Amino acid sequence: MKKLKALKELEKIVAEEKEGGKTIVLANGCFDLFHVGHIRYLREAKAKGDILVVAINSDSSVRKLKGKGRPILPQRERAEILSAFSFVDYVTIFSQINVEKVLVALKPDVHVKGSDYTEETVPEKDAVRRYGGKVAIAGGPKIRNASDIIRKIVAGKE
Repeated sequence: MKKLKALKELEKIVAEEKEGGKTIVLANGCFDLFHVGHIRYLREAKAKGDILVVAINSDSSVRKLKGKGRPILPQRERAEILSAFSFVDYVTIFSQINVEKVLVALKPDVHVKGSDYTEETVPEKDAVRRYGGKVAIAGGPKIRNASDIIRKIVAGKE
């Protein structure tokens, strides 16, 4: 997985890309059961710049956020799936509950969250604004989420 990078390595790559005039976009999430909403979110995130970095929650942080039985897919598999998308340039895995540490390290030009947020409800908005970045929302109306899909599967519904 050439796109999967440790944060330290990604810091150097992002700095070089910025020096070359590229706009860096960071999107993040658990991505523990992929669905069309994820694709729409990431495609729209990529359209906001030149380089799309996707930060995914580690298995331990997904468990803290989502509870027992999550994630459905382990972090290496989630990273491999994300790496297969042509519109994703780099993937990194983080273990914190929110992505603030990654944002402060990389200082992307744009931090993109899904449509379950507004620019004012993004948890990391203050950190992004402190270093001079912008917050954006992408993905259109929220039509799916992994938790609902899992509940349907468990209930035996289509």
